Amino acid sequence: MLHIAQTALSLGCIYSLVALALFLSYRVLDIADLTTDGCFVLGMAVSVSMAAKGHPLAGLFCAIAAGGCAGFVTAFLQTRLGVPSIIAGIITNTGLYTVNLMAMGWSSNVSLIKQETIFTKFRATGIGGSWYSILLVLCIALICMVLMRQFLRTRIGLSIRATGDNKDMVSASSINPKFMITVGLTIANCFTALSGAVAGQLQKSADINAGTGIVVIGLATLIIGETVINGRKSIGRNITACLVGNIIYRFIYAIVLQTRIIPIEGLKLMTAVIVAAAIAAPTVQNQMKISSRARREMR
Repeated sequence: MLHIAQTALSLGCIYSLVALALFLSYRVLDIADLTTDGCFVLGMAVSVSMAAKGHPLAGLFCAIAAGGCAGFVTAFLQTRLGVPSIIAGIITNTGLYTVNLMAMGWSSNVSLIKQETIFTKFRATGIGGSWYSILLVLCIALICMVLMRQFLRTRIGLSIRATGDNKDMVSASSINPKFMITVGLTIANCFTALSGAVAGQLQKSADINAGTGIVVIGLATLIIGETVINGRKSIGRNITACLVGNIIYRFIYAIVLQTRIIPIEGLKLMTAVIVAAAIAAPTVQNQMKISSRARREMR
């Protein structure tokens, strides 16, 4: 049971950065950014390749920069070339497949066996004992959450939030919505790449197919967190929901995997069911409230 808890907490913290990125792009900017899958692998590929050369910490920063570049390309296609947001994400995601292979030395996977990572370096300090990996990823997640919260309260952050609410109003207020979209998508993909970078060094490998379905799972965990954390909507609550939703999802996944309630071959189906249930939950709740209100009025 302890192993399940450790696995769920560590993965929940790492993948909460993807949910945080989707919160910025999907919830704040109201843009469906499909760059996420490829950008996650991009961060993983750059980070693991740098760690294999003896620079694990520099690998994180290089991954963040690479993710920002991917987000900028998507934003450029959308804002400057008039490509619809969904298609722009698909185009960038398709191109990233080759870029990711290039980052991994034209190999479909890279291993870090017997190589230093940020986790082995942190373990050497003796901080956290057997929980050292969870402590490290939790610190990274909390720092990113605080930075996101503070950023969205700045002048640029408020302008990005206004752009997501009403582009026409923002344009009338002498704010360039194209620039705000570019900044938002660039930052969002920086978080996605950082998530892939940390995940790659934790599992000591990078795989070209590691990002498959990340965007769907990220949206599902975001919705799970928002459903669990009820009350007045605020930036702080929504950001916290990114972490809470991921931990809940990873706990469910880890328990099913450990107890073998569902065969290994059925895990993909189980994931699809959980994702569908999470996304449909708000709609079902609203329908139940409407039905309950209608019954009370009929009485």
